[in-house]
Amino acid sequence: MGSREVAEVARQAYWRAEDARVVVEAWRREGGPLSRFARRHGIHPHRLARWVAKLDGIEHPMRFHAVQLARTDAGRDGAIEIELSRGRRVCVARGFEADDLRRVLAVLGENATC
Repeated sequence: MGSREVAEVARQAYWRAEDARVVVEAWRREGGPLSRFARRHGIHPHRLARWVAKLDGIEHPMRFHAVQLARTDAGRDGAIEIELSRGRRVCVARGFEADDLRRVLAVLGENATC
């Protein structure tokens, strides 16, 4: 399975599990951030992330979380600080990869989407 098969699947409006498996396996073989792989192949990153979760047997319903702006200045480095449940905080630097944040939140037990 190479880039030709990925390109064929990427053009399809509807993916069956076998189609998605071609793309997910190509991403895993290549390594690197999911979002970068998706952009390079013209695939919406959320579509690919949903298929990764589905093929891995992880189904999370979409949930919205209340957000309150704590301060208006983003600081010198543009970092974002997120306060999680039970008072835990995550500081995210400018230019972060959403997939990296998802993995951190999963480890912390926060089923948030980004």
